[in-house]
Amino acid sequence: MADVAVVLALLFVAAAATAAVVNRDPARQALVLAVLGTALAVLFTVLQAPDVGLSQLAVGSVLTPLLIMLSVRKVRRPSAGGKDGEE
Repeated sequence: MADVAVVLALLFVAAAATAAVVNRDPARQALVLAVLGTALAVLFTVLQAPDVGLSQLAVGSVLTPLLIMLSVRKVRRPSAGGKDGEE
């Protein structure tokens, strides 16, 4: 039964990683990266490494995508000047 859980977790990780590579929009990539971090946390837990899984859940599923989303928001924010950003 443990082998089935490992295979399912690996398939989940592979699908999430593929989705992260296929997406071209940085905001969507950040969201898919959060799903990938969760998938990796599940995989680590299934592989009996709950401490690594918990760290992955905190950093890979929450902190990194949040920082990416904030960076994308900062870059995409329109300027107060003209349409090209020049005054």
